[in-house]
Amino acid sequence: MMSMLNVGSLVLGLIAILLPIASLSATSKQIQHYRLTISILSLSACAISISFQLFYNFYLVKIEDWSALMDITRSSVLAVLFLLVSTILLNILILIFKRNKV
Repeated sequence: MMSMLNVGSLVLGLIAILLPIASLSATSKQIQHYRLTISILSLSACAISISFQLFYNFYLVKIEDWSALMDITRSSVLAVLFLLVSTILLNILILIFKRNKV
């Protein structure tokens, strides 16, 4: 059951990245009108995804699975860093490029 946190983190991370990309590539006026909502949803999905990773790490500490924790810590940190930086940059791009298009 706790491994579903990893799946949820992956899905929410993809949503966090794909929402701003869809907003940037959309030509529909209706989608452009909701760009702030899309940015908030994207950043929220990013935050929940990172939280799921923290909960999973806490679970590994709680059951004292130190070898698993040592195996996944480096890749988790890199994945969280990539997710956070890309989500923030994409949402900044939404605000810059779509500012005058509504």
